[in-house]
Amino acid sequence: MNRTIRLAFKDDLPRMLELIECGRQKMRATGNLEQWTNGNPRRELLIQDIERGNSYIVEDDGMAVATFAFIKGPDVTYHRIYEGQWLDEPMDEQSKAPTSDYWVVHRMASVFEVHGIFKSVLDYCFTKATNIRIDTHRQNVIMRCALEKYGFHYCGIIYLLDGAERLAYQLRVSEG
Repeated sequence: MNRTIRLAFKDDLPRMLELIECGRQKMRATGNLEQWTNGNPRRELLIQDIERGNSYIVEDDGMAVATFAFIKGPDVTYHRIYEGQWLDEPMDEQSKAPTSDYWVVHRMASVFEVHGIFKSVLDYCFTKATNIRIDTHRQNVIMRCALEKYGFHYCGIIYLLDGAERLAYQLRVSEG
């Protein structure tokens, strides 16, 4: 099998929506009934990710099997963290914004029958960045286990713009 990761294009949108639905079904099958509800993540957000060059496709032998967004911070929902702190604290006291550079992985989804996507995505992302943050729903046991297995540290709780709680994780790797 030949696995590659590439930028997504607008022509990929129908397949991306299918992959997001696969991710949603996986969540439901494992008891995560609250994440990605009410049409989220929305088509418009996926289009925005594509237009900004933040959306990616994972292909196995030319077949799109996963999608994810990889976005340079800062992420507004990560400015405040509760019941913990980011690994790269302290914060800049004037702006209350983190002082270090980081990237964020969002909206990762894949088909059911493919394995090793999480590792492939993060291995790729760590070729581009040394400091990555990810948040997930408390009920997303699959993602939480994958994050811990890959070495991410649980940092605390963040809140999305709509007020939804998410568990926040971070991994920093040394350069060179």
